[in-house]
Amino acid sequence: MGLFNRVFRPASPPSSPPAPLPAKPKSLTELERELEHERRQAIQARPVSAPPPRRSGSFLGKLLGLGLLVGIPVGVLWAINLPYAPIRRPVAEKAPVLLLPSYVSMDNNYKAAIALTQQAKQLIDNPTRPEDIDAGQRKAIEAQKRLDELPVWLRDYWYDGWSGLYRWSFTTAGFNNARMEVARLQAKAAQEQSAQTALVTAEQAIAQAKQTYQQAANPTDQAGAIAAWQAGLQDLELIPSQTLAGRTARTRHAAAVAELRSTVGLAAESAKVNAQIENARQFAWQAAKAAQNPPHTVAEWDRVMDLWNEAIARLRQVPSNDLQGKAEAEKLLAQYQANLGEIRVRRDAEAEAVRRLTRVNQEIQQFQQLAGSTDANYQISQLNRILTELKAIPSGTTVYKEAELLTIQAQNALSKLTGQ
Repeated sequence: MGLFNRVFRPASPPSSPPAPLPAKPKSLTELERELEHERRQAIQARPVSAPPPRRSGSFLGKLLGLGLLVGIPVGVLWAINLPYAPIRRPVAEKAPVLLLPSYVSMDNNYKAAIALTQQAKQLIDNPTRPEDIDAGQRKAIEAQKRLDELPVWLRDYWYDGWSGLYRWSFTTAGFNNARMEVARLQAKAAQEQSAQTALVTAEQAIAQAKQTYQQAANPTDQAGAIAAWQAGLQDLELIPSQTLAGRTARTRHAAAVAELRSTVGLAAESAKVNAQIENARQFAWQAAKAAQNPPHTVAEWDRVMDLWNEAIARLRQVPSNDLQGKAEAEKLLAQYQANLGEIRVRRDAEAEAVRRLTRVNQEIQQFQQLAGSTDANYQISQLNRILTELKAIPSGTTVYKEAELLTIQAQNALSKLTGQ
């Protein structure tokens, strides 16, 4: 029963665990030590991975390879576009696309040159002030630089207006026209600037002469000032009328003459007449000097005639109201016209002598070509005709000595044919 009672007896409630003892509070130092210990254990437990192997020089190798990859084609393209015929000729024939940089450079420079030329033409051909001439000259110089930069050697392989790859603006005819137009504009700009300088110089001389006249203390000084004043007016007349300065000078000349007349009066008119006569004498002296030591060519005689004509034109400008000056001018005019007539005769003789010698040379060539193929009588007749032409060439011409030599040769040939 004791065992039975123990088995079947009601179970007693479980006993509660013993209450934990109150923990002793830790100090701040102990807490810091525990945290440090935990941190070290965490670091030691972390798996350590080996650093990747370093590949030294990989970046430099890639950079060098990239440089070679880009530099070699660029260098080859640069070499191909050099202006050397042994290089460019086969390239232009087989692979013209490789010359594209040269084509593009030519087209761009050509377009710029054409645009600059048009701007320069507008400024130089239609100037309204001196600054337009200077600006136009700068444009022309820049256009010339552009034309000089054109790889002109490519014209040998260039089809006007079309290279097969692109619609270009460049043409050989356009290039030649632009070059001639730029040269013309530069020459005209230089003429305009020279005329402008002459205009400024003449105006300064007139102003100085006017001031000198007003400050003159005696008639001698006044006469010198009047002569200088009149010389300045004549300088205005000599400025080419087709220039901007020339057109300006014509307007200012009329005003300056009116001022001279009102300021100086009759003395100025007399000084003007004397100056005109003196200018005519200067042209006559130049004409006489140019006519010395003949013979002269036709062009040289033409130059002498131009000088005599200019002297005559100056004398004809002398006004008739100055009786003394007009009488002197008429005397010189008769002498100069006689000299001009003599020069015209010499000029015509020179021209005729040249024409005769030209015909003689043609007949001599015909005689030489037919020598031996025609009968002797025809050859004798031909030689007599040549001798007649040669003897008609007068002395005092540039071809007279040559005509004498040909006469001797023709007479020798005639003697052989006639057996004399």
